Amino acid sequence: MSNAISRMNELVQILNRAAKAYYVDGKEIMSNLEYDALYDELMKLEGETNTVLAGSPTQQVGYEVLSELPKEEHPSRMLSLNKTKDREELAAWLGDHEGLLSWKLDGLTVVLTYENGELVKAVTRGNGTVGEVITANAKTFVNLPVKIAYKGLLVVRGEAVISYKDFEEINDAIPELDAKYKNPRNLCSGSVRQLNSAITKERRVRFYAFSHVGNSEALDMDSDMPHGVLKSRRIAMEWLVSLGFDVVKYRMVRGNTVVEAVGEFEGEVESNPIPSDGLVLTLDDIEYSRSLGETAKFPRDSIAFKWRDQIAETILREIEWSASRTGLINPIAIFDPVDLEGTTVTRASLHNISIMEDLELGIGDRVEVYKANMIIPQIAENLTRSNSIEIPKACPVCGSSAEIKSENDVKTLFCGNPHCTAKKIKSFTLFVSRDAMDVDGLSEMTIEKFIAKGMIHEPADLFKLKRYRDEIVNMEGFGEKSFDNIIAATEKARHTSPDRLLYALGVTGIGVANAKVIARHCKNKWESIQDLSRDELLTIDGVGDVLADGFRAFFNDEEKRRMVEDLLEVLDIDESYEENLDNQVFAGKTFVITGSLNNFANRDELVSVLEKAGAKVAGSVSSKTSYLVNNDITSNSGKNKKAKELGIPIIDEETLIGMLE
Repeated sequence: MSNAISRMNELVQILNRAAKAYYVDGKEIMSNLEYDALYDELMKLEGETNTVLAGSPTQQVGYEVLSELPKEEHPSRMLSLNKTKDREELAAWLGDHEGLLSWKLDGLTVVLTYENGELVKAVTRGNGTVGEVITANAKTFVNLPVKIAYKGLLVVRGEAVISYKDFEEINDAIPELDAKYKNPRNLCSGSVRQLNSAITKERRVRFYAFSHVGNSEALDMDSDMPHGVLKSRRIAMEWLVSLGFDVVKYRMVRGNTVVEAVGEFEGEVESNPIPSDGLVLTLDDIEYSRSLGETAKFPRDSIAFKWRDQIAETILREIEWSASRTGLINPIAIFDPVDLEGTTVTRASLHNISIMEDLELGIGDRVEVYKANMIIPQIAENLTRSNSIEIPKACPVCGSSAEIKSENDVKTLFCGNPHCTAKKIKSFTLFVSRDAMDVDGLSEMTIEKFIAKGMIHEPADLFKLKRYRDEIVNMEGFGEKSFDNIIAATEKARHTSPDRLLYALGVTGIGVANAKVIARHCKNKWESIQDLSRDELLTIDGVGDVLADGFRAFFNDEEKRRMVEDLLEVLDIDESYEENLDNQVFAGKTFVITGSLNNFANRDELVSVLEKAGAKVAGSVSSKTSYLVNNDITSNSGKNKKAKELGIPIIDEETLIGMLE
């Protein structure tokens, strides 16, 4: 008994420390898999000993709020969900009732309050009892309606999230985030809880509603809400969509269809653009749900499903140290091949030195590997723990001194050499990428070879490769045809636009969308772009303090300015700008594109055509969508179904071209 109590004390401390890091500090000190295993062990011991220790996470909801943001108590506690990894258990739980099976989004839960049709308050979940007031930040969420048609009191609960695509772009564009955020959830948590809402706006946070509350927490049946909204969660979700909210994707299920539906969601995990850590099953009948009540920790009308992680044992063979263009040197575990979730895996990022040290890794150790959320390879456990890995004292690429930095108790390794070859390679790779200068055929490996042979030192050198014809033709893996293709690609890329060049330079904070907005603001005049003052930058929609400071720091740097001047000598920049409002036939319209195209080279070309006609192009169908473009109008795809449900016209390319003409 004493040993069990001792272990429970240890588990309570470990789990609470992990919860504080996750909910308050916005970082992870252990994987979800490890947390769940320790949590389950604690619950088992509490059941065996019939003892619950003070502060046990099994009795608490979330973690105490510790921040400088204003705090507010929720009208009623926001409870956690009971969970299962058994699909048949879901079916038994639902029985003959109808339910909504939806993604369990991996972000930050937020509660919105609307009065007289306007957003008046937004509060985070916090510890379930007290949350943080983030109203100004919520008003910057990219898809959140700040005004709605319904004039009564409405409380909407949902998840604030950052998509994988936006996470990658933001993390790549803002170097200082590399040491702080290793996944979209952590970046979202830090973004939503900013003291400066301008920073939140730059982070492209989105909101997906998953439930509503009417005139009171009791959902009085004499509410002035539309008929059915207080009786059915499905109807309530449809109503929220009609008000302009994006809602979490869901399917209607019964006990005999829920297992199949889980399988359908499973098939969509890898293509899901929004981070998810499982599913949620909720009863559709709201009145019946209310009658079930709740336990001390869980509501009885909902249950969470978490994927049962497939774990494989393998042998660690190497730690590879990968340098980035920001100077961060990441440890990557290389191990014997294992099959996980249908793919062969041989490597997993360890993210930082702190995680590597916690695992006590050594070459030859037996490790357990899994895919977090069935996507990202991770090391779950080290069975040997020889703890023999030595942290390099020099950058593996340039040989310069490597420095260990510690921020928020997370240790990372950096190369301090501003001229590090790795930084050069990564910067060149961004420069030639599709959304930048679009130099077809110049892979990172080819760039590395050209740098090693001294052929390229700065971006302008890419357009002077003709002088190295004989050397390139005789390089291993090259030849006359390869050389001709590279020269043709650089010649084509030489003719470019201001927004592409701006993005290609790798200016801190400048993504594809921001580059277009800034170029449009300057009417495509490059000299105006590079001379933008900080104050003028801040007048541009989507530009905040961090982006403006990074922009000016880049163009105020003498070496960077010289690099740009060298580029301007070899590039042909199309500065033409048309501002004919009569031609903006789609001004105020929002389009979504899906499926294959017949009349456009690619989706980017169609997006460009629509934007020139004044339209906005979104990634998902919502009540704000004006048209869905799909050549297969009869398709049963998710976007087509959503458009039909919302009464949004589905048009093919021919119809679209006719409208443009």
